[in-house]
Amino acid sequence: MKINRVVDLSVTLSAATQVYPGDPVVSLTPHSTVARDGFNLLAVTMGSQSGTHVDAPFHFDDGTPRIDEVPLERFVGEGVIVDARDAGARGRITSAHLAPVLDRLQPGCIVLLRTGWSAHYGTDAYFDHPYLDAAACRILLERGIRTIGIDAVNLDETPDDAHPGVGFPCHHLIAEVGGVIIENLTNLDAISSAHPLISVMPLKLEAADGAPVRAVAIESD
Repeated sequence: MKINRVVDLSVTLSAATQVYPGDPVVSLTPHSTVARDGFNLLAVTMGSQSGTHVDAPFHFDDGTPRIDEVPLERFVGEGVIVDARDAGARGRITSAHLAPVLDRLQPGCIVLLRTGWSAHYGTDAYFDHPYLDAAACRILLERGIRTIGIDAVNLDETPDDAHPGVGFPCHHLIAEVGGVIIENLTNLDAISSAHPLISVMPLKLEAADGAPVRAVAIESD
């Protein structure tokens, strides 16, 4: 396999990283420096769901696998991009959005929901993102899909005072089958291959609910 291009799908982790309301903020503090100690070393503080990350089933279900227990096959596979850019603010991603790619949905694929909402990253509008409809989520799971990602902060609707939502149905449905969720993806528009290899390998955090990833799309001959 000849690799032609690797597309970065990850946001940068820094003090400016936008986090889900109430989550720990990211802090990167110099612990050692070349001038003082002869080498550079950072002290890193953040939540398990910081930046571009994956949710383990344990995030919403105590009886399911933690991130270090999830099979690595969940984190690498052929990408199927669902165009949901027309969903709009707090719009549902439905079975109609899945229809053009239904024939490609098979076990082992990684479905990426392209909403274009990463353009709002760093603003309050980022939390008014489109989200996956529970019925559409069931269709994906019935076809054997176990890894679903989105270029927004949440696969489900993010509640606030004006939008209480209905809970987190997709998180629960995916957890029940041992699947994983990728959130805060970016740069999905830069993928040019129709069949990219997606890698979202997480940090191996012990017994954690999720972990940051360096998400990439690998385009090859």
